[in-house]
Amino acid sequence: MLQVCERWIYTTCLCFALDLEEQQRTTFHYQYSVFQIEYSRNLLFHSGRQMDEIFQVLIDRTRGPLNLDRIKTIFGDKSRPHYDKRKKNPTRWGVVVENPAYDVTIFKVHYGKMTLKIYTKGERVLRIEVIVHNTKDYRWGRSLPCFPQIVIRLRGILERFLNAVGCMDACFVSDDTMENLPQPTHVGQTKVGGIDLNKPRMRRVADAVLALSSSPTGFTASDLAERVQAMSGETASEYGARRAAYDIKKLRGKDMVRKIGVSRRYEPRHQGLRALTALVVLREKVIRPLLAASTQPSPTPKLSNPTPIDQHYENLRAGMHGLFIELGVAA
Repeated sequence: MLQVCERWIYTTCLCFALDLEEQQRTTFHYQYSVFQIEYSRNLLFHSGRQMDEIFQVLIDRTRGPLNLDRIKTIFGDKSRPHYDKRKKNPTRWGVVVENPAYDVTIFKVHYGKMTLKIYTKGERVLRIEVIVHNTKDYRWGRSLPCFPQIVIRLRGILERFLNAVGCMDACFVSDDTMENLPQPTHVGQTKVGGIDLNKPRMRRVADAVLALSSSPTGFTASDLAERVQAMSGETASEYGARRAAYDIKKLRGKDMVRKIGVSRRYEPRHQGLRALTALVVLREKVIRPLLAASTQPSPTPKLSNPTPIDQHYENLRAGMHGLFIELGVAA
């Protein structure tokens, strides 16, 4: 670091003080100190939409819990700041969300002469940085030999801040599965429709694929048609192998099902099988019971001998009711 400062002095600021020869003759030397310093970390995302979603949810879920006690813990301050300082400049203490320009949001945490910021930089970069505006206000030392220790302190502050805001579960960050399911896709040169699980036909197809997924040799379009016919009571003329093949092609377009070699047999992909299972189970076993319970004018009487599943449904209903109240959805 000293070499960097010396190079800057002798290449840019030669007009100040003495050159190297005069310094050696007069034993004059420079001293350097740290006045302001920034420490940042960039998070790179594959999708700009996911980055924006994470940033907005992070602001919503973090702004409230970051009170003064939590902030002073993040900044490593063991004692509460003096009241007079906060009274003279109240904007320098607390959490602030700024919108300096269209589609630009800056999340700031002010703590005296230090500031933590989170903001988007480009389409897929989320930057987190901590700034010390004046090191004189802290007992860290200002001389150049103290620079590594200052950097270590700033890194600790930034990591504590990331730990505080990193409580957001990964399940709050959605991918494009729900949005892309109804959209049409291409399988080779053929354009096929999307997948709409609100239609009974596609729900039966999804159930049939899940039932046939355990077959070690895969399944054919005829196997799928027979399984759907058994579920719906339809005849072969109403739902035959030709319609089943088209539905399989829809699933292939969403990378949920793949063809086995050059044969006419198919098998579900690992990620596709998980997505289909989640969609079917959530719709039939979670959403439908919750909707049925929400339409009741009054709570249903409790069962005298509830099963574990009944107890789970009751806990889920009560938990969702509390969540709706927090989100402002329930009246």
